[in-house]
Amino acid sequence: MSGNEAIARGAYEAGVKVAAGYPGTPSTEILEALVTYKPAVYCEWAPNEKVAFEVAAGAALTGARAMTTMKHVGLNVAADPLMTLAYIGTVGGMVACVADDPGMHSSQNEQDTRQFARFAKVPVFEPSDSQEAKDFFKLAIAVSEQFTTPVILRSTTRVSHSRGLVDLCDPDPASPAAHFVKNPPRFVPIPAWGRKMRVQLEERLAKLQLAAEQSPANRIEWRDRSLGIIAPGIASQYVREVFPEASLLKLGWAYPFPDALFREFAAGVKRVLVVEELDDILEQHLKAMGIACVGREFVPGIGELGPTVLQSSRARLEGREPRVISLPLDISTLPARPPVLCPGCPHRGVFAALTKHDVVVTGDIGCYSLGVAPPLNRIDTILCMGGGVSLAHGMQKAGERKKVVGMVGDSTFFHSGITGLLDIAYNRSLCTIIVVDNRTTAMTGHQDHPGTGRTLMGEKAPEVSIEEIGRACGIRRIFTLNPNDLDNTHKIIKECLDAPEPSLVVSRAPCLLDIKEPAGEIREIDQEHCRECKLCLKLGCPAMEFTGQEIHINETLCAGCSMCEQVCKFDAIHTPAHHE
Repeated sequence: MSGNEAIARGAYEAGVKVAAGYPGTPSTEILEALVTYKPAVYCEWAPNEKVAFEVAAGAALTGARAMTTMKHVGLNVAADPLMTLAYIGTVGGMVACVADDPGMHSSQNEQDTRQFARFAKVPVFEPSDSQEAKDFFKLAIAVSEQFTTPVILRSTTRVSHSRGLVDLCDPDPASPAAHFVKNPPRFVPIPAWGRKMRVQLEERLAKLQLAAEQSPANRIEWRDRSLGIIAPGIASQYVREVFPEASLLKLGWAYPFPDALFREFAAGVKRVLVVEELDDILEQHLKAMGIACVGREFVPGIGELGPTVLQSSRARLEGREPRVISLPLDISTLPARPPVLCPGCPHRGVFAALTKHDVVVTGDIGCYSLGVAPPLNRIDTILCMGGGVSLAHGMQKAGERKKVVGMVGDSTFFHSGITGLLDIAYNRSLCTIIVVDNRTTAMTGHQDHPGTGRTLMGEKAPEVSIEEIGRACGIRRIFTLNPNDLDNTHKIIKECLDAPEPSLVVSRAPCLLDIKEPAGEIREIDQEHCRECKLCLKLGCPAMEFTGQEIHINETLCAGCSMCEQVCKFDAIHTPAHHE
């Protein structure tokens, strides 16, 4: 099983009844795997991580076991309910599975979720492989119920996507049924009751620390005592490869810190090295305890760790020059393979239209982020989910001399774009907002959302209209277009840019990878008519190839969107007569 599949299996075996999340690599596959256990578990894609967290919290307050899933930046969105649920506590077990992305393989930043655990004063478990991913989830549920607290299970890209053997068990037959017991002083943190909860939170944290010190998730492996290494989660795996002879304190229950175990381990070795991925949380805590240790001066805090990185750390620790790792092949002569929009991607039509205007384009999180790259060059900023809408409004209100266009995807619009659009209408902005609606959450693997008319459980659902939401927000100028029609797309965008009020444009065409159908017939170039003006190359379509001698269309890549044919001024691109 992959780590994500193992987490899902752990939830099934633990008797989880409700699971809610929002897709985000590297966490997405947890719910996709868990839904295969239906009807034992109810699973849903929520509009965003805050909602998903609250859904799981509501289930846990009834006494049922629940979980929520998200990537590290998703916990930023869910931080509000996390902080207060730590005060209220839970009744049934609740685990928030948060997947960090060291190295930023598919994320806009690096974050260390342990910081959130310490901030909220809730426990965090860190599995190092698939077996622990399953086992630690069940342990986290048990700790959650015993101490009436939400618990975080911190995974990483390496744990989530690596595979390993996993021993399976039957689901827990004693999983409690939902039964909410009214108790306002227990569940309503108004100041009079919340102040008592604050004290109880600290008391709970002290009990959790004792439990962490006694937990089998934390263990000392005595070997050569000249060097002792403290490492949580996946970092402990790298340590075992690079420092096989060293003593190791492996942390699976990473917070609250098991201070007694730290002291025992430090007293038993001559030198302590801390190996942790991203922030130096453990190192700073150990030094605050008065335990002499080294860490950040040898182990980098930026990017993903791994055996190769740690080998360099060991060399520096031992006073040696790190060995230069050379690639077995010379790749300097190979062509670059930057990520690009797929052939036939409907977003390309919107970008092509925007290239005709000197405007600022505030982008968002999704496939359309690739519009920042040449030759399109039509994304100017990216901040966070929904930021494409709100940043546009802020720029316009600041007096930006150029007109501002905000771009957001359909799933991202439902996630956090609606409130920004409401702000634009309410505060009378002059922005043009374009929702590139390709009928799916494409970037994370084609998950459903409120606009697709389907749920994660496979049930039919209302297909929420982006246009109707825009009207409800107060936007009067609303247009729907097919971005494969370049002339009409350009016409509507120009009209919106010239309007004296905000506009909402819904660019609607399906993701071809999702529907697994071409947009139309493939095209070819008539070399006798081609003048090599290269307008077609400016679309940035991977099917358009320039050899240095001539431009041609790779028929194995062409998706038949016809955009190249529409931009050609010499009628050199058309459907082959022999093509059926």
